[in-house]
Amino acid sequence: MATVFLTTANTFLPSPLSLSASSSSSLLTPPTLRCPHKHNAKRQLALCKAVSVSTPLSPNFTKRSLSISFITSFTFFLAGKGCSDASAAILEADEDDELMEKVKRDRKKRLEKQGVISSSNKETEYLQDLVYKLSKIGLAIDNNDLSTAGLVLGGSTDTDWVKNANKAFNKLSSSPEEKTQVDTFNSSLANLISSVTRNDVESSKLAFVWTASSFEKWTTLTGLIGQLKGL
Repeated sequence: MATVFLTTANTFLPSPLSLSASSSSSLLTPPTLRCPHKHNAKRQLALCKAVSVSTPLSPNFTKRSLSISFITSFTFFLAGKGCSDASAAILEADEDDELMEKVKRDRKKRLEKQGVISSSNKETEYLQDLVYKLSKIGLAIDNNDLSTAGLVLGGSTDTDWVKNANKAFNKLSSSPEEKTQVDTFNSSLANLISSVTRNDVESSKLAFVWTASSFEKWTTLTGLIGQLKGL
């Protein structure tokens, strides 16, 4: 072992000339060993690190991939947005068509109604007389003059002016809403006559409001509100 160690040591020790020039104190200091494999080890370590680190993608490859990915995503987005816009446009067009059809139907009904009204002079006169009667009744009730209101009303729904008013209602009423207002008018008028006959001021005022309100709504629905005076 000693022979091997010395033999190996001779390989790394300095030459005899450098030893003879050294002082005795330097002989006591352990000799500096030179390891020829030291630099090779560092180099191998550097190579190992270089191999262990994954090779980064090429900048051109990365930019190209990102561009393709972005363009693809944007294309799908536009395609989806285009489908949504197209669907919305179709729905909007359908709604517009339905609205136009409704406008046409309503206009046709108004023209037909105006034609009926124009050819119903007698019925218009009946309704104008009804307006005058309601005006007198309302004024009398407002003054708590139920006797005058009773004279105008006639004491029952079987009077001529009430019958004539219903003739006009029946001829000029076409929609369910208009017919509902006619029913409300007749029931309110019956309550008004009963309240006035009982000399009940408060009930008479309430019944009159219902009667006049239902008649005004009916004239609005039929389009007669602008053709009757006093409304």
